[in-house]
Amino acid sequence: MINALTSAVFVVGVGLALANLTGIVASALGVLEYWPPGERNWTYYVHWGISHSLNVVMLALTYLSWNSLGLPRGPSLAAGAALFVAGYGVAIAAGLDLGVEETKGLAGDLRTGGWYRYSRNPQYVGYIVATVGFALLANSTLVAVICAIYLGWWLSLPFAEESWLREQYGEEYERYTERVPRFVGRRTVRALVGNRADETAVSDGG
Repeated sequence: MINALTSAVFVVGVGLALANLTGIVASALGVLEYWPPGERNWTYYVHWGISHSLNVVMLALTYLSWNSLGLPRGPSLAAGAALFVAGYGVAIAAGLDLGVEETKGLAGDLRTGGWYRYSRNPQYVGYIVATVGFALLANSTLVAVICAIYLGWWLSLPFAEESWLREQYGEEYERYTERVPRFVGRRTVRALVGNRADETAVSDGG
């Protein structure tokens, strides 16, 4: 039985999550310039205000509805923790490669090294994995619903960003898209294998 407080927190969370998702999808469709903001304008403060507020709401909802979904606790806890730590670790590492300003959706340099050799959006790949992990950790139907909306964020954000990136970086970005996949793919595997081969050659040569 869901009590009134839990229901209210859930409704607020869904509203916040859908508000940002709507802006992101509208940007991807070219009907609104919501994301990326490019500078510290009203869309910047709205997006990040919603995002930070939703983080607080998610923590409260997790506390209120913890372990209510009924998945086997041991396996879901172990798998959730592994996915969350791994995914969040990748997202943070990729964010450090990209830079704080660019991660916030502000104009900056085009980054193609580090984690960005393997994916054009390694942060989002990491957050996708972490979001699935968090849903398993919480083991809550209500948290899972909002995590599903979060997944919509991560999958939609690149499509909202790409036209802006083409305007910012032109041919350099076009060449980048030709050799690195949007998320992950065969080119990711080839880049990883090639990078390891190069490291092995350097090690053997030393």
